[in-house]
Parts: sequence; structure tokens; C-alpha cells
Amino acid sequence: MIDLRPVGYVNGLLLSVLGLTMLGPMLADLAAGNGHWPVFLESAVLTLLTGMLMALSCHNGVKPKLSLRQTFLLTSSVWIALPAFGALPFVLGATDSSFTDAFFEAMSGITTTGATVLTGLEELPRGLLLWRGILQWLGGIGIIVVAMVFLPELKVGGMQVFRSEAFETMGKILPRAAEIAAGIAVIYVGMTLACALAYIATGMEPFDAMVHAMTTLSTGGFANTDASFGAYGAGPHYVGTLFMFLSALPYVRYVQFAAGQPRPLLRDSQVRDFFLTIMVCVLLIALSLANYSHGFTEIAFRESLFNVVSIMSGTGYASADYMTWGPFPVAMFFFIGLIGGCAGSTACSVKIFRYQILFASIAAQIRKIHQPHGVFTPRYDGRPVPPDVLSSVMSFFVVFVVSIGITSVLLSLAGLDFITSVSGAATAIANVGPGLGPIIGPAGNFQPLPDPAKWTLTLAMFVGRLELLVVLVVVTREFWRP
Repeated sequence: MIDLRPVGYVNGLLLSVLGLTMLGPMLADLAAGNGHWPVFLESAVLTLLTGMLMALSCHNGVKPKLSLRQTFLLTSSVWIALPAFGALPFVLGATDSSFTDAFFEAMSGITTTGATVLTGLEELPRGLLLWRGILQWLGGIGIIVVAMVFLPELKVGGMQVFRSEAFETMGKILPRAAEIAAGIAVIYVGMTLACALAYIATGMEPFDAMVHAMTTLSTGGFANTDASFGAYGAGPHYVGTLFMFLSALPYVRYVQFAAGQPRPLLRDSQVRDFFLTIMVCVLLIALSLANYSHGFTEIAFRESLFNVVSIMSGTGYASADYMTWGPFPVAMFFFIGLIGGCAGSTACSVKIFRYQILFASIAAQIRKIHQPHGVFTPRYDGRPVPPDVLSSVMSFFVVFVVSIGITSVLLSLAGLDFITSVSGAATAIANVGPGLGPIIGPAGNFQPLPDPAKWTLTLAMFVGRLELLVVLVVVTREFWRP
């Protein structure tokens, strides 16, 4: 039988932190004088009391280390508990949302997906807009810790290749997680402040700049207007592009850089290939847009650059309705959303390193066909890829594609058309945000979807953010056997 007390203890602590963060939007509403602040006070008290009671009732079961099954369960349960309570301000607040819509919005925030069911964002109280930004900001730093501490230990999707960079955490998950998080948090906060100041310098209002800085660094994509970044000019576009790119790089490299070791960042093959992929995609889409509209101008380049970085990093901001750019850019945006950023970043989707390992394996197989008696080993970043890593990566690709297929079928059964079903499934599993088509495309949102479709997408966001296999392991019968 699994001892659930350590899992409950950590969940309780995190819920307590979530409750405390609700005081920030409460103060924002108090300062604005809009009368919405009691919603956050009620939500904070309920969340804080629940978290404290849970932590107190489970504290006698806390141990220096977690078992493998406890780690799997903790990693999954946190991403259910936090959005469940994070949904309270939407249910009780000015949006008057149903629990379905509120939980969808909170899950989209915590998983940094960026899909939204809210409209008329400009009319919402500032506290709710700030709360959406806080949810994504907390989810962003949370997924960095999960990616660098837990997933390498759980050997999920080939993440064990980064185990040495997670400072050898085996058997010391909680203490080492706190140590790693402390170093990353300083950089994460610093970059968020720098991003906010840059937005202000380029013309954003301070409140909008702060919220957008949080959703930019988390590569989440929640905006304060229905038009997303279409409401802003060239300056914020370039600032957003820069910080979305920076946040899609491995944060452990920033820790090393700050410690006086710049070489790992500069020589990281993930960083190099991520940059090259973005440049190729920007060039192709900019040329296509120039041919389709008014020639190769600064606007064509800027729109292409911003939206490519936004979709590939999984942020999901949109500066324009790229559904009107012609068929080639639309197809490109669909596929680059399935690439993602670097492991150990706030970015989502498949991740660059898995494609590197996949292509290395394919190259080794091709050489093996040409020279049947030769020995060819796939290599990643100059090192041989262990068989267990290769197997994990291949399993991840299979589960990723199958998950998109199953989710697409479920969405079509809920009454959605083919484009909406497939793109909705892909954007939810990959945690990108906008889909394709007139309903959930860059100019639309997820509000018109029926409740069964919203719950399907909510589950897909949850499964996709935890790299698929974590959740699949927890729901198997073998996991719960004594």
C-alpha cells in the first residue's frame, strides 16, 4: 500500500502557497476600487485553510526521500489540486463561470497552455487578469523544477539523459528540488522583472507589462485583451519575441552562466538547433507572407518572427490572424507547435532533444543498412545514447501521436469539425494554446465548445504537461498493487 502522507503534505504546502498568492489580486482589486476583492479573500481563506489542514494532517508521514511510486503520484496530483483551487476566483468572481469553464481556465493557466474560454478581457477586474498571469507564472517555474528534478528520476520520455544536470537527485528528491528551485527562481524572477521593464519602455502600461511579463516568461500566453498582442505595436512584439525565446532555453544553463560558466549554454546542441529551426521557419513563413500580401517588409518579418517564436515555444500569443496568411503558413504553424523548446525550460510540446535523438537513431539505422556488419550508435551532444533513453524517446513519440489521435476522435464525437478536432487535440497535448480554424484559431477562443469537449481538452492539457507517460503509469492497475 502506498503511503500517501508525503504526497498529501507537499500538496498541502503548495495549496497554502497558492492561497497566499491570491492576496496579490485581492490588493490589486482593492487599489482599483472595483469591489471585486472579497472574491479573492474568500478564495484565499478556503485554499489556505485546506492546504494547512492537509499539511498538518500528513506531516507525521514525511520522510527524507520519496519512493518511486510516491514521486509519480506527487507529480500528477499537484497538477490536479492546484487548478481545482485556482478555479475558485473564476467561479466566484466577475466571470460568473461554470465550474467546467473555471477549471478549464485554471488548468490552461497552471499548465501554461494559454487556451482561454474568457471573452471581453478588457472589461474584467484587474485582479482576475493578474490572477491569470500568476497561475501561468507559477506553472512555469513549477514545470522547470519537475523537468529538472522529477522527470529524470522517473525516466520519462528520455529525460534521464539530463540526470547529471539535475545534480544527481536520486533518493533526495525534496531537498534537492528546493536547492535547484532556489537557483532557478532567482533567474526566473529577475528575467520576469527585466521583461516587465522592457515592455514598459516600449509603451505598455505598467499593469499590462507586469501581467504580460509573467505570461511571457512562463511561455503561457494569457493576454489582457481579446486581440492578444495584436493590441500592441512593434516594440512589445520584439520584446516578447526575445523573452519567449530566452524562456524556451534550459534554465539550468542560466544557473551555470550566472556561476561563471558560459560555455555550457553556448555549446548546448539543443540551444543551437532550436535557434536554427526558428530562423528557417521564420524565413519560410516571411517569404510566403511577402508573396501572399505586400512584399518583404519589416512588418512581414516581425509578424513571422513573433508568431513563430510564440507557437514553437508554446507561448501561444498571436499578433495577427495567421489563418488569413494562406495555406502554407497555417500548415507550418500546426507542425512547429509539435516541435517545442528545450528540455528544462518553461516551453512545452515534444522538445528539441527528442527530435535530435530520433534523427540520430534514424541516421544510425541508415548507416547500418549500408554497412550491415558495422556498429553504429546514436549519439546525443557527442555522447552515445543509452538503450533505455532511446527506448523512452521512441515510446514518447508513439504515445504522443496516439494521444493526439484519441483526443481528436473524442472531440469529433463531441460534435467538432475535423480541423477543430485535430488542431484542438494537438494544441492541448502540446500545451501550445490556439488551434486552427474559425472557432479556436488565433482570432477565436474555446468558449463556444460544448462541455464534453472542454473536459476532454482539460484532460489533454494535464496529460501533455506531465509528458504523457507520468499520468499513464499512475492509472495502471500495476501501479496500485501492494
